[in-house]
Amino acid sequence: MPKRCWWCGADPEYIAYHDEEWGRPVTDDVRLFEKICLEGFQSGLSWRTILNKRENFRRAFAGFDFQRVARYTARDVERLLGDAGIVRHRGKIEATVNNARQACDLVEAEGSLAAFVWRYEPDSTARPRRITRKALETLTTSPESVALSKELKRRGWRFVGPTTAYAFMQAMGLVNDHLEECFCRREVEAERDALMRPR
Repeated sequence: MPKRCWWCGADPEYIAYHDEEWGRPVTDDVRLFEKICLEGFQSGLSWRTILNKRENFRRAFAGFDFQRVARYTARDVERLLGDAGIVRHRGKIEATVNNARQACDLVEAEGSLAAFVWRYEPDSTARPRRITRKALETLTTSPESVALSKELKRRGWRFVGPTTAYAFMQAMGLVNDHLEECFCRREVEAERDALMRPR
């Protein structure tokens, strides 16, 4: 049985997310937008809750195509508030529509969401020497996640605090926070080494 990070437990869907997605570097704008939105929805909840509803969120938000979500109206917000398949929180739903509009502006200004986000990849020398459970339990933000959060907020994004930004960076492979003994750690590091950083 391969060793994994403790947090994925024994749930098959959670294990698949850990093994196949979490920490693997992502440069696709739609996937990056989806993740930052879902991290915002997770605020105050568990990621397992969001993961269980992810397909419903994808249906509700046009596959997180931010060009389409940017055109959502107040009527769409009311429709989503009646959708039992997602987290029905007005502030978070409205933030997702708002953030889609900001994503469109950001892409126009910066070329892509990926090019902007990957500028905040931490220098590996500033990271903990060993990724242990004890290190991870205290590592909920970083100087880079604080900077990313601050810049997104300056650009009008909402529900993108430093902790949310760090969880996003962990999931999208801007850092490799798989434990030293986790079998995924070496795979993720190889993917990060081979990655052409977007510019």
